[in-house]
Amino acid sequence: MKKIFVFLMTVFLISSTACANSSKGANSSDKGEVSEMKISIQITSESGSHKLTATLTDNSSALAFYELLQKAPVTIKMSDYGSFEKVGPLGTTLPRNDTQITTTAGDIILYQGNQITIYYDTNSWNFTRLGKVVSTGSTTTITQAELKKILGKGDVTAVFEILK
Repeated sequence: MKKIFVFLMTVFLISSTACANSSKGANSSDKGEVSEMKISIQITSESGSHKLTATLTDNSSALAFYELLQKAPVTIKMSDYGSFEKVGPLGTTLPRNDTQITTTAGDIILYQGNQITIYYDTNSWNFTRLGKVVSTGSTTTITQAELKKILGKGDVTAVFEILK
């Protein structure tokens, strides 16, 4: 009887370990690494029209967003929230990969699975990182001050599309 019990416990432990390792591998792409997916964001605000370039994160949420953009550009009316971000409804729900993060200027975040946020300052919460603004049409990098000026004080319209 003891041998059967020990055998069953061994089988259980081995299968538990295999399942745990398998699920870790399945989520390994959701750690915020940059992918090859690049998008452009056309921002229209009180300061004019600005074209931003962003690189998407390597996770299932960003992939779903990219696949959505392959069908057609997505236009989002975004409002200021908390004096650190612009947020607007996506019009659909994407898969979430929420983790506790602290945002920085330029982070593109999926919030609640159905809202897109562009940060121009910091915030800590459970979010899904979609990508990062990496440049404007005229510069190769973007500063927090430039991004804050581009996004302006009022509502903005952001058109997201695959970089051509």
